[in-house]
Amino acid sequence: MSRFRPIDRQTDYLLPPSVQDWLPESHLARYVVDVVEGLDLSALERAYAGRGSDAYHPALLLSLLIYGYATGTHSSRKIERATYDSLAFRFIACDQHPDHDTLATFRRRFGDQFADAFVQVLQVARENQLSRFGTVSLDGTKIHANASRHSALSYGHAEKIEAQLKAEVQEMLALAEAADRSCVPEGVDLPAEIQRREDRLAAIAAAKAKIEARAKERFEREQAEFDAKLAKRQAKAAATGKKPGGKPPTPPAPGPRADDQLNLTDEDSRIMKVTGGGFEQCYNAQALVDTESMLVMVPHLTQAGNDKEQVEPMLARIAALPEGLNQPDQLLADTGFFSERNVERCQAAGIEPLIAVGRDEHHPDWRRRFEEPAPLEQPASPVEQMKHALKTRAGRAAYALRKQTVEPVFGIIKSVMGFRQFLLRGLDNVRAEWTLVCLAWNLKRMAVLRPQ
Repeated sequence: MSRFRPIDRQTDYLLPPSVQDWLPESHLARYVVDVVEGLDLSALERAYAGRGSDAYHPALLLSLLIYGYATGTHSSRKIERATYDSLAFRFIACDQHPDHDTLATFRRRFGDQFADAFVQVLQVARENQLSRFGTVSLDGTKIHANASRHSALSYGHAEKIEAQLKAEVQEMLALAEAADRSCVPEGVDLPAEIQRREDRLAAIAAAKAKIEARAKERFEREQAEFDAKLAKRQAKAAATGKKPGGKPPTPPAPGPRADDQLNLTDEDSRIMKVTGGGFEQCYNAQALVDTESMLVMVPHLTQAGNDKEQVEPMLARIAALPEGLNQPDQLLADTGFFSERNVERCQAAGIEPLIAVGRDEHHPDWRRRFEEPAPLEQPASPVEQMKHALKTRAGRAAYALRKQTVEPVFGIIKSVMGFRQFLLRGLDNVRAEWTLVCLAWNLKRMAVLRPQ
């Protein structure tokens, strides 16, 4: 006869249970709590005025958010529910239950302070000798905004809808003033319909004004680039005495274009081309990843879909890091980041760039893996020096680290941690959320790298 263990849900504990008995010593939740409670959160603590009821400690709320993002629980409502349902969340919350509004307010209010916590965690990794932070990889990935691309309004369509609404308002005003209203459908409230269209016209006018302001900024930027290109051609013509080859640069056109768009849900997001084809409402999330430990050193987020413009801002963020984190030896990046200016900026910062100039052919001859290029003729430009370095065996081996470091980080963040869409809206809020995501990844990774 089969024997089973008894089912008994009524027997009380002989001794009061302790939260320390709930989780194994090596659990991720314990590691998150240990690291976060060792950080300097005095800036967060000072932000509380001390009025009203006692607040939850910032270390507790930050630990809940970090563990939530690290395990795929991003919503503040789900985190609140998990403090009842999950032993790990109960352990972090000390068997307390911060409500979702408290968690959401904390995440939105203290987003700027997440960057400081992020740097402190990197310093913990350096002190624990998890990496030397010598070679770094840079890449970007498109992450969906908390907005639909179907909520985007183009300038051309806005003008078309505006003209239609104005005509409808005039027609309704004429009907309202007419003595005979027999042509008005039954049940139609003309004042309400007129007001509804005037509200839409006001919203469209505000959207058009923002699109026009963006177009003005773009024109000023493109005009500066056009002037620089024109001056370069003129200087070359004066130096050589010959007319430069190629087509002269085309001057930019002022004013908004018909396809310039504004998303009415999250106006800071942009329509971007995504992997696999198609276009979605996204942000371009950038990450500078250490090739030795796969830790994110610098998170960054931009509205620009082009990666080429992101090298210079990333170098500035590297220089702003504390001593020991701010001087990597090499920077690896794919062809989307290549430009002569970016190569020169990396060398000026004391970092050797290894940025792909073009796509390599698939399945090259096996002998090429063991070949060394001929010595570089001097003098050579920074781009020529980099191209030569990429052809060497050492350069090819170093560049091969890019694909196996930064791309897996994005893959794990999206597939394992389940972060494929931002919850917050607005550029500043979304940047803070991306920092929180990368902070959660770093602690998740450090828990694996720590000595067991």
